[in-house]
Amino acid sequence: MDRTQAFEQHRTRLYGIAYRMLGSRAEADDVVQEAWLRWDRAGHDIRAPEAWLVTATTRLCIDRLRQLRAEREHYVGPWLPEPLTLDTAPPADRAAELASDLSVAFLAVLERLAPEERAAFLLHDLFDSDYDAIAQILGKSEAACRQIVSRARKRVREGQPRVQVSAEARKKLLQRLVAAVQSQDPASLIEVLAAEASWTSDGGGKTKAAKKVIHGAEQVARFATGVFHRYLSQLEFRDVLLNGEPGIAAFFENRLLSVICIRTDGQRILDVFSILNPDKLHGLALSPVTAEVPPPS
Repeated sequence: MDRTQAFEQHRTRLYGIAYRMLGSRAEADDVVQEAWLRWDRAGHDIRAPEAWLVTATTRLCIDRLRQLRAEREHYVGPWLPEPLTLDTAPPADRAAELASDLSVAFLAVLERLAPEERAAFLLHDLFDSDYDAIAQILGKSEAACRQIVSRARKRVREGQPRVQVSAEARKKLLQRLVAAVQSQDPASLIEVLAAEASWTSDGGGKTKAAKKVIHGAEQVARFATGVFHRYLSQLEFRDVLLNGEPGIAAFFENRLLSVICIRTDGQRILDVFSILNPDKLHGLALSPVTAEVPPPS
């Protein structure tokens, strides 16, 4: 097998790591490209190509994530991950967890982790790397890596619902949200929201969007019905698949205005994530969902 074939054999895994680390399609592409350049310059006596490539990619991601964290301090308003359509979604090794480990809600939780925590957690819990391999990548002891993963796992679980929610339940809640917005009915929206629900808008200073997270069911309901009121007659809402889960795309005069997804316990909407930054919407090949969305199997 030549070097190009060896790299291409592992490209999907490398991109999966990079996207989950960085939350950006463009940044993940850049990291994978840099990993390829380093691989191409490396010698031909590499005995474990996959381990070499995973190590190189992870270290590149850690370095880039540290830079991005400084840059994001100057980001206008809340920052959310760049969404993926289903056909471009990088799979984890355990395909059954695609929806849960790729969702915008999950990636937003990962933002709470330090770069090395994020890397260790993803490599162990999603990509089945053992502690010895993680220790070599991070330059730490196995015992330290176990502690890092355990601490990260606890923080991630605190930010996730304890029940697994079917795609159908998620889709119904989204449809109720859209119906309440279209009917301009805050009371109906409050019924579908958890009392402590939040609404996060990511406009990145490129378009009009709330610059702070909206908290509380009543405040979210007023904001959601009010923000779309002016354009309601010209808006079209479509069911779409975002990061492996049902979502909503809002179109204004056939132009993609935003994509919306939620965090939910299956009964109420806990958080709404609305991505409006045109840079993050660019390149999304969205089309309506015409068939029932099956739950993750």
